[in-house]
Amino acid sequence: MKLSDEDKDNLKKLAYDVIESALSGKQIKGSMPSSDILKEKRGAFVTLKKKGELKGCIGYIKGVKPLSETVQEMAIQAAFHDPRFAPLDKDEWKDIDIEISVLTPMKKIQSVDEIEVGTHGLYIEKGFYSGLLLPQVATENNWDRETFLGYTCWKAGLPEDAWKHKDTKIYIFSADVF
Repeated sequence: MKLSDEDKDNLKKLAYDVIESALSGKQIKGSMPSSDILKEKRGAFVTLKKKGELKGCIGYIKGVKPLSETVQEMAIQAAFHDPRFAPLDKDEWKDIDIEISVLTPMKKIQSVDEIEVGTHGLYIEKGFYSGLLLPQVATENNWDRETFLGYTCWKAGLPEDAWKHKDTKIYIFSADVF
């Protein structure tokens, strides 16, 4: 099922509302949208950018909670708990843009030729290591397929050529990004 413009607007408002509540020290509240698709268990990421630069990005790769709950929780996580960045503060809030990526289910691929840069995100697993990059990351950085694979391996804590090894599992997914 595809998200409507109204669903997208509701999710964006929900993300902004819960972060704003947290910043003002009020009980975190966001009115949970009620359309059927927002009740589906879907993977999603919330990305915060400050003046175009990444400020936080956290999400679930698989559907573990209803989409509206996932967005609410990941907005808080991205704003205050991404270990790569200091927690968001009130002074930065005016410069923050929120991007939400709602993921399709993962599909294990047999050949890297199945990867369409600009359409697919990547999730790579090898042993205890795993890493994910959203579809828009490759596009924003003008990466080709091999560069995208290499950076996803690096994000997983693996050598950049680990994608070439037979015991490395590669998954693709798409995302509705807004």
